[in-house]
Amino acid sequence: MKTFISSFVAIVGLAATLAPAANADTLQDIKARGKFICGTMGTAEPFSFQDPKTRGIVGYEVDVCQALADSLGVPLELKLIAVEARIPELIAGRVDVVAANLGWTPERAKQIDYSHQHFVSPQKILSRESDKDLKAPADLAGKRVSAVRGSSSEQGARKNIPNVDPVTFKDPSGAFLALQQGKVSGFVGSELMLVKLQNQAASSAVPVKLLEPALFIEPWGVGVRKGDTAMLNQVNKVLDGMEASGQASKTFDKWFGAGTQFNIKREFRIEEIKG
Repeated sequence: MKTFISSFVAIVGLAATLAPAANADTLQDIKARGKFICGTMGTAEPFSFQDPKTRGIVGYEVDVCQALADSLGVPLELKLIAVEARIPELIAGRVDVVAANLGWTPERAKQIDYSHQHFVSPQKILSRESDKDLKAPADLAGKRVSAVRGSSSEQGARKNIPNVDPVTFKDPSGAFLALQQGKVSGFVGSELMLVKLQNQAASSAVPVKLLEPALFIEPWGVGVRKGDTAMLNQVNKVLDGMEASGQASKTFDKWFGAGTQFNIKREFRIEEIKG
């Protein structure tokens, strides 16, 4: 019996050690550490990318991270993470939150908590102009499409295109190159990214087109560890404050509005994600 009890205690202790950092109070950790660590991608213009002049990481989601740091009265530290590492890095406690093109999905919502939406992204498909038979996402049934590995674009392709054969890459450039080289028939991604690639390829040997309608519409939120209510409330307070003050619209226009390469209007509000 003593052996059983000892073993049981050891197992419980190990489970507690390996439990995700969701049980910790992130706000207290930030206060003790003296800085706010925000996980972002650093390779997704205009959300988070390297400014060619300053070499610093800037963008729409970087501004969100900065607003969160300012609300806490501590400096911001950006930690650049890959798409597939976003949730693992958050759960492991190596970042305080994730603001990294994090689309809401039912599967992810079981692992982490989402803030109110700070962006809404139509997910679309690029195909080659020369593929005249491809006019809508449904035309890609049974064909090969590329996507960034671990992205919701990959998940959305599997879910919404019958018998699709996804080919995944670690970054958008690899997925787009596969389309240009004819290794896939389509490339699934966020509309903004695809519009930029379409513009860049307009004068190339392989021009591309956007297929309509959108494959699916995806709300993006800031990722917070599951059950970390205090941190989630703080993030939502900041985002809601940006909406109420008009700062959210100004930040959107700065990166997406008139005078930018995207030139689009904001057609969403910061509000709760209704999954």
